[in-house]
Order: sequence, then structure tokens, then C-alpha cells
Amino acid sequence: MALRKRSMGVVAVLAATGLGLAACGQSSGGSGDAIELTIAQNAIAGGKNAAAADFIANWVIPKFEAAQKAKGKDVTVKFVPSGVDDEQYKTKLSLDLKSGKGADVIDIDGIWAGEFAEAGYIKPLPELVGAEADSWDGWAQIPEAVQGMTQFNGKKYALPVGTDGRVLYFNKTLFQKAGLPSDWQPKSWQEVLDAGTKLKSSGVPVPIQINAGTAMGEATSMQGVLPLLAGAGGEVQKDGKWTGASQPLKDALGLYQKIYGGGLGDPKLQQEAKGRDKSFQQFAEGKIGILMEGDYFWRGVVNPKDGVAKMADRDQTVGYALIPAMEPGKGLRGQDFVSMSGGALRTVNPNSKHPKEAFELAAFTLSPEALKEETKDGNVRITPRTDVNKEILAGEPLLTFISEKVLPLTAYRPPVAAYPQVSAALQEATAAVVGGTAPDQAAADYQKKLEGIVGGAGNIAS
Repeated sequence: MALRKRSMGVVAVLAATGLGLAACGQSSGGSGDAIELTIAQNAIAGGKNAAAADFIANWVIPKFEAAQKAKGKDVTVKFVPSGVDDEQYKTKLSLDLKSGKGADVIDIDGIWAGEFAEAGYIKPLPELVGAEADSWDGWAQIPEAVQGMTQFNGKKYALPVGTDGRVLYFNKTLFQKAGLPSDWQPKSWQEVLDAGTKLKSSGVPVPIQINAGTAMGEATSMQGVLPLLAGAGGEVQKDGKWTGASQPLKDALGLYQKIYGGGLGDPKLQQEAKGRDKSFQQFAEGKIGILMEGDYFWRGVVNPKDGVAKMADRDQTVGYALIPAMEPGKGLRGQDFVSMSGGALRTVNPNSKHPKEAFELAAFTLSPEALKEETKDGNVRITPRTDVNKEILAGEPLLTFISEKVLPLTAYRPPVAAYPQVSAALQEATAAVVGGTAPDQAAADYQKKLEGIVGGAGNIAS
């Protein structure tokens, strides 16, 4: 999920002005029994992620303090607001954690977890909190694939705040004209190509759009090469080794060649600075037949109320299907279908003087009661909990589909520092293929770049 759609943590009281936060977990008063906790997000009333800021300040804090009082604890919680650029936030967060500062409860992007763990900025929850971290009742409601987002080297470092998923969207009206079914669910890449061929024959300008190239940035990785790599049975990193010019990568790049070299996609779209936005508009205008995208596309792009490319007939016209593996059973983990997901994490600062209470606060924000409150009044989203999703997504067919069908089989990007550079190299490989380079050559060129990024061939499995 893109960062602009999530509430991300922050650890400076006024990070925008460069002011640092005092060491976390300071007890209030002088009795020794009073506990003061801080919870921080990159959110601020009236500004960035305002709804999240209001929810923490106006609902979470009074409810949690009351719950603690009922247990005989004198706990006071303070919200630390901010509203800065995500990269600026990440830098400030890193500095605060390194220097022993920061809020007791913080949010981080899932993609940063491994990097922070390796640096010692965050610790496994059981080490900080004890058995309570593993016995939290919420784990039973979170799919294993989603739990994987919280883990690094087999240990849980955080709680998942939310997630998303990728699917194939298609235009039912165009499908009908091409003689294709309105309940289309391809079971292989060839079936996707076959549908594209029929759409082309019926006059659809762009039968298939799968993000490629460098202009689309991480969207190329998450809505393009990574799901295809998973569909061929591969992943960008496995067991500490990075995937080089492997057969799964060659297969994924080969599909790009068939789509864009075979006249089923628009190769120029991948080169334009606003190419992804243009693809949104073209889909809404009925010029693209099949588009691989995340649930954000349904919620924020073609949403008939406030989407950036509104479709008044979205619910009737837009269909969605699982992304098939190259062939049945050939996907990652032997799956028939695959997806990719992103998400945010909520964790306990290792510098906290009250880690157990901090964990209770983090867990409280992800309780059924809290999540249902947070997602009401038009703020509906996919939560990490299946019990909550079944209730709040009842009137949201696409989000229910993501929650029930996609999340159990999804995969995540490796949460390590080198990933952004690796991702950029993958984007360059797709650009090369769309531009006419043979898939095997593009894969070989990618591996050479990869060796320079990850410290040599010894860290690569081909």
C-alpha cells in the first residue's frame, strides 16, 4: 500500500521544525506508580492523515486510559502529532531510535522492518514484552501471510496495522463485446493472453496494461514484475539470497515481451512521466480491457464518489479476478494464484520504560472495538483481522474479495535496506524488455546490477 494511504509513525514532537522528542516512557508525577505513555503517528489534526490523528486523540486515548484505570493502573497517554514527508519522517525516526528517544508506540512502514531490526532500532516483541507478545488474541484472527509482514529472520517485531492486495481488474462491457465471460477468472498466463487477443480483435485500444518501466517507480514492482515473479514460482529474495537471472524472472519478463511485443499493450504508456495516471483514466474511459492494480484502484481511483478517475457505473462495469500463476500450481509456494501486499506496522520502542503497557496500548488500537470505530463513517479499509473484516466489509465486495481470497495467498517485499535499489533495477529490466530487449538478456543485465547492489555474486541465487 502506498504510504500516502496509511498513517505512518513519527517520533519527533515537531519533526517538521527539527525538535527532538524527550526520552520516551517518562513517568508522570512523583509517586512512582503513575505511567505516562506516548504514541506517535505521522498524522496531525487538520493536516496529513487528520482522521487518524483525531481517532487516536479523541477515541483511543480516553478509552485506553479508562480501561487501564479499571485494572487499577494510573496510565496517561499523550499523542505526538506530526505531518511531514514520509522520507523525512523515516530519517527522523531512525535518528531518534538510535539515540534512545522516540515515542513508546510507533508505526513504521513494513518495508523498513528488516532495516530497522538489523540496525537494532527495533527488537523482537517477545524480548521486549515477554509471553504476552505471542499470546495476544489478535494473532488468531490474522492470516499467516499477513503475520509474515511483521517478521524478520523468523521473529515478530511488530503488529500489523493494515494491508492491501493486488488483483486483475477488467471491464465487463468490453469483455461482453469480445465474447468473454463477466465472471472471468483466468487460471494461467496463457488465458490472460488469450483474453487480450480477443479484446484486441474486438477493437479495444489497450487490451492488457501491466505496469512496467522506471517512470512508474514502485508501482511497476508491486503491480507488475513482483506479482509475475511470484506467479512463476519466484521471489525477489529467499533465505538471505537475492534472486538473479533465474528462470522465474526470465518467465516474468517473457510475459512482458508477449504483452508489449505482441501488440496487446501500449509500450509508450510505460515511458510517460504520468503513465500510471493515464492508465487510470484510460481504464475509466473504456480504453483498457485488463489492468493489474491494488485495492487502492477500486477505492481511490474509479470510486464513483470521489475517485481521481470516477466511474459512475463502477459496481456494474468493473470486474476483478485473482492473479493466476503461470500455470496451475506453478506459483510461489505451489499456489494456483498469487498477489503482493504492502502495509504498515505498529511496534514498541525498545527505549520504552514501560514496554508491557506500551504493548497493551498497541494491541488495544488493533482490537475489534478500536478497528470498527476507526473504519466507520466512510473510512473503511482492509484491517489485518479477519473477524473485523467480515463485519465492516460486508457492503464492500472488492475489499471482501481481497480479505478472504487474496490475503491468504499474498506475499510481501523483503524488508531490508537494499530493496529500493533492487526494485529500481527490476523496473529497469522491465523497461528494457518493453523497449525490445530479449528477456534472457534483460535478466542477465539485471543480475550484473544486482551484484553491485547486494555485495557480489555470493549473495545471489540464480
